[in-house]
Amino acid sequence: MNAADDKLNLLADLIRKATAAGADGADAVFMGGRSLSLTRRLGRPEWLDRSEGADVGLRVFIGKRQAIASSSDLSTDALEELVGRVLTMARSVPEDPYCGLAEPDLLATDRPDLDICDPAEPATETLVERAARAEDAARGVPGVTNSEGAEAGWGRMEVAIAASNGFTGVYGTSRHSLSVSVLAGEGTAMERDYDYASAVFAKDLDEPEAIGRSAGEKAVRRLKPRKMETAQVPVVYDPRAARSLLSHLASAINGVAVARGTTFLKDKLGKRIFPRAVTIVDDPHRRRGLRSRPFDGEGVATRRCNVIDNGVLATWILDLRSARQLGMAPTGHAGRGSSSLPSPSVANLYLEPGQATPKDLMADIKSGFYITELIGFGVNGVTGDYSRGAAGFRIEDGELAHPVSGVTVAGNLNHMFANITAADDLEFRYGTDAPTVRVDGMTVAGR
Repeated sequence: MNAADDKLNLLADLIRKATAAGADGADAVFMGGRSLSLTRRLGRPEWLDRSEGADVGLRVFIGKRQAIASSSDLSTDALEELVGRVLTMARSVPEDPYCGLAEPDLLATDRPDLDICDPAEPATETLVERAARAEDAARGVPGVTNSEGAEAGWGRMEVAIAASNGFTGVYGTSRHSLSVSVLAGEGTAMERDYDYASAVFAKDLDEPEAIGRSAGEKAVRRLKPRKMETAQVPVVYDPRAARSLLSHLASAINGVAVARGTTFLKDKLGKRIFPRAVTIVDDPHRRRGLRSRPFDGEGVATRRCNVIDNGVLATWILDLRSARQLGMAPTGHAGRGSSSLPSPSVANLYLEPGQATPKDLMADIKSGFYITELIGFGVNGVTGDYSRGAAGFRIEDGELAHPVSGVTVAGNLNHMFANITAADDLEFRYGTDAPTVRVDGMTVAGR
């Protein structure tokens, strides 16, 4: 089961058995992975974990009925049982008029070289060293008094998909990651912060010392926080927090929510919802991108697209089913697991940088709030109402002043999107990425 051909032959055999037993169509997915992670705290390794596994998922169609089942047992008997089980399920579920495989003209035929799999597996000693260097650097920052630990990890995933419409495809991905979390201060006045980095290739991962120093400095800067008074002020989101706004957008333009009418943006396609200077891109073909993929979970071709084009909502995020519900073409955004039906999901989503520096973005703010951390999930996807706990720094006369915690920042995403200004400091670190952004006219509830 190591070669790509072996995986595709396994899937093809499952599909043949399913169609011979009565399925009108079928697709199958293989997902196999290995991972290694190590945690170090206060100078000592705490645990080392290695896992390996593989799953096969089979989806069958009988008329307008579909069902999916999976197995981590790849023996002949177990896969025979899988075929029988999923066919029984498909015969008993309600009809779904929108289910079905992709038409041949939608399938991915050109497979770009995305360079998304590092062939080298790191030795355990390498992860030990990364974690040690990161934690030691964090603990070396004056004011840091304790550590929640550093974690170094690596993983590799192999994905193969085959379908009775003729599609076959295989690709592999890898991920190196490093995180560290430390505390500053003493007793009840302690504050915690962290930093994190990930990359497809080990040589692209940030230096452990830089990650550690950043985590330590962030924790120390949060000492002795105060509350702000309740007011309507400009709010500036640090990049780590700003990317959450893109996640809210992605949820609001997800084809499932649009088809159900359960999103506040359901009537906004083709309309300007951001300032003209804002463009938001989803790029599944970004080389060495953390979420790049040569085809989607249904074998449909993927492509770079402007989700927001000069402020205008240009597209929904669609898989085959949601596209059929809406009478539109799929956008190549189907994601899937071995045991779940395909559903829409973004790839490498990012807000293009603006022209101003973060300092320029704050220069005219007499009183405002700079957010470094958000707490809770107080976002209503139907109305766009937004209310989340937050921490960060007060802005006074264009400069960061004292740390702030224990406040709530509130608004409505319609208003927030229409009043966003982006800085020029975009970095690709998480898969969903944004530069520093400013949002005018938000309410900070404090004292």
